Amino acid sequence: MSDNKQESPRQFHRNPDAADKLGSEKISSLLLRFSIPAISGMIVNALYNMVDRIFIGRAVDEVALGGLSLVMPLMMIAMSFGVLFGGGAANMISMRLGQGKREEAENVLNHCFWLILLFGITTQVIQFLFLDQFLNLLGAQPGSVSIMYAKRYYRVILIGHPLGILSFGLSNTIRAQGFPTISMVTQFLGAGLNFILDPLFVYVFPWGPEGVALATIISQAATLTWVLAFYLFNKKAVIRMRIKSFKPSLSIILKIASFGSPQFIMQFIMSGVSLLNNTSMGWYGAEGLGVSNGGDIALSALNIAASCMMLFMMPIMGLGQGAQPIIGYNYGAKKFDRVLQAYKTAVIAAIAISTTGFLIIQLFPHFLVSIFAPRGSPEMLYFAPRVMRTQTIFLMFTGFQVLSSQFFVVTGRPKMSIFLSLLRQCLALIPCILIFGRIWGLYGVIAAAPTADGFSLCIVSTMIFLEMRKLRAKIKEQNLLAGA
Repeated sequence: MSDNKQESPRQFHRNPDAADKLGSEKISSLLLRFSIPAISGMIVNALYNMVDRIFIGRAVDEVALGGLSLVMPLMMIAMSFGVLFGGGAANMISMRLGQGKREEAENVLNHCFWLILLFGITTQVIQFLFLDQFLNLLGAQPGSVSIMYAKRYYRVILIGHPLGILSFGLSNTIRAQGFPTISMVTQFLGAGLNFILDPLFVYVFPWGPEGVALATIISQAATLTWVLAFYLFNKKAVIRMRIKSFKPSLSIILKIASFGSPQFIMQFIMSGVSLLNNTSMGWYGAEGLGVSNGGDIALSALNIAASCMMLFMMPIMGLGQGAQPIIGYNYGAKKFDRVLQAYKTAVIAAIAISTTGFLIIQLFPHFLVSIFAPRGSPEMLYFAPRVMRTQTIFLMFTGFQVLSSQFFVVTGRPKMSIFLSLLRQCLALIPCILIFGRIWGLYGVIAAAPTADGFSLCIVSTMIFLEMRKLRAKIKEQNLLAGA
């Protein structure tokens, strides 16, 4: 469908105010209304994963916790397709609604569903067929006990693989059309059920890693049912998922991929970095910690640190998701003063969140470790807090970096966002891991992340400064035209 084609007024009969208010309500009120549900949902999503790890660490042992760290790259790759199609469709939907092209927004939603389903089933089959080969590439050293726990957990997770990607991807599109609270409820539904089932399947039915995985896929199925019910039956929906409105279009597929590619590439590269981290931890762990199972202990420590950092990163991502429809809609409507105001307000809030996370991790790392491994070995209790403190040195600036990178996506410049994502996750971090590990061993690997963070912070700051200058110029031009 051409971008210049206008839709008839009849196509706006369903809840027109839900999207239109994005261009008229007070920015701070909109950001609060959209971000609180998104932040709540993302925190719940972080706890979703943390609860699995906490129960594994407390009910089994600290080495089993390392097993979950091993399969994390595979799970991140799977979710990257949800980010590619779900996040890309959400960005495109909010912009098309801002442009008044509601019929095309609905077709984007239909494309999103079928694309995620196709890739979910495809990657599920591939991983089932080559599971042993994939697990052998995950970074565990020969004789590692972690690999056994990883296989027990992940072969159950694969059963619900398409369900998890679909529920994750489609929940983004609910928020994009003006329903942040419903999107939040979607997250709470799955996480709440997971909180209930985890202890049931670990303590009442001592199923270990398999029980935790089973709780996860049941929760994902419940979440997907809720999302589909909204799109099929909820009369409030601005756009719907309907077979008759699905018009296959290569152009729409390419645009969805373009809008979602920055987040997809970042997620995909993060999985590669996670794999490299696992391999490096396993390789240098025994020597660095001075015990034979040092590789497994280092993997578990990394898992704990990643879980705690994720707990504070998810609110920042949620804030970005809350700001996305506001910025995207107003940019599409050429209301550049509201775009600037939304960005600045979101960045201030993001910096406040990331600074809070920095202080908590720096001040209370031993307490956080004890949540996951109350009976941890001396090596674990010594190493894990040091990992956490070192890798969060630049955490207070993370909120600014995330919001700034996402700004380029929602304003239609995904290539710039791809570059900024690659800068930290690939161009800086991977060389640092390889070089620092070779020079300083285990602690060099740990120091690689903050070094890459500091480097990328300088570049992101420069790029967003130039972008804000252009945006202010557009605002000045509009004001001059309005005055004339």
